[in-house]
Amino acid sequence: MPIGFVALPVGIAGPLVLDGRTYYVPMATTEGCLVASTNRGCKAIGESGGAQSVVLRDGMTRAPAVRFGTAARAAELKFFLEDPANFDTLAIVFNRSSRFGRLQGIKCSLAGRNLYMRFSCSTGDAMGMNMVSKGVQNVLDYLQTDFSDMDVISISGNFCSDKKPAAVNWIEGRGKSVVCEAIIKEEVVKKVLKTSVSALVELNMIKNLAGSAVAGALGGFNAHASNIVSAVFIATGQDPAQNVESSHCITMMEAVNDGKDLHISVTMPSIEVGTVGGGTQLASQSACLDLLGVKGASLESPGSNARLLATIVAGSVLAGELSLMSALAAGQLVRSHMKYNRSSRDMTKAAAS
Repeated sequence: MPIGFVALPVGIAGPLVLDGRTYYVPMATTEGCLVASTNRGCKAIGESGGAQSVVLRDGMTRAPAVRFGTAARAAELKFFLEDPANFDTLAIVFNRSSRFGRLQGIKCSLAGRNLYMRFSCSTGDAMGMNMVSKGVQNVLDYLQTDFSDMDVISISGNFCSDKKPAAVNWIEGRGKSVVCEAIIKEEVVKKVLKTSVSALVELNMIKNLAGSAVAGALGGFNAHASNIVSAVFIATGQDPAQNVESSHCITMMEAVNDGKDLHISVTMPSIEVGTVGGGTQLASQSACLDLLGVKGASLESPGSNARLLATIVAGSVLAGELSLMSALAAGQLVRSHMKYNRSSRDMTKAAAS
């Protein structure tokens, strides 16, 4: 029942120098400081020679829940699915659902007589939820022949896990698992970020690592990864609800080169993005993807556009983490928000007080 559109401001952060290429990153957000801060991080990265990224894994997951009369019977299916001798047959059944969906593996977990089967598959340039779901349905139908007593409770049993914080995504990955790093020169830290390498390393340890541990964080060992992920997701037509697991991130900072320069990295195990399907087809979002050079499906190398988008998300998070942590270390956070996140009327009141 579409009735119209909700307009959101879109800004551009960049240039982001990543893997030897330059990107101007669209960000849809109502937070005035966010684009400016990410832009400053991009500047620091660019003046230090750029960032590098690696895609560690690429596979979307779906985990149906089924029930048997006994736990022993559920375990029989677990052993069957995880037996390497059966994988090729299961892959043939699964892969019928799509030209691009290819089964990568199955991991199972029991809870009494309930069995949760986590299927992982490659999905080309699509985010891939529908693709993996169709493949899973094919396998469930196939299994009914030998496991006729299997009661399918749900095509999704939350062991996937979609749109919820979950340790399985943090540990095993979901979507694209990416690590992105850069070495920021000492003079850039001082000139652009207005702080010092030692202050950033200490703050990262106390805030992002120890502070998050005290809070019992799950995948949240960062300053504000979700800020950047959400803004890029909305601008490029991704599912914004998948920001939950896509923002899993650990930010690391170390002094290198005899303690003069800063090595910063973000490791993000579950970035869920696509360049075809869903909201990527809308005009504005399609234009933002085109700006990044990742619009549509790659004909030469299926999946490469979506993987590139995931690295751009991680590179943008790297820039955002670098700038916010510097603002905190230099005590600039409140002042910057008063400047960029208020109307002129609010600024006049703040100055008068």
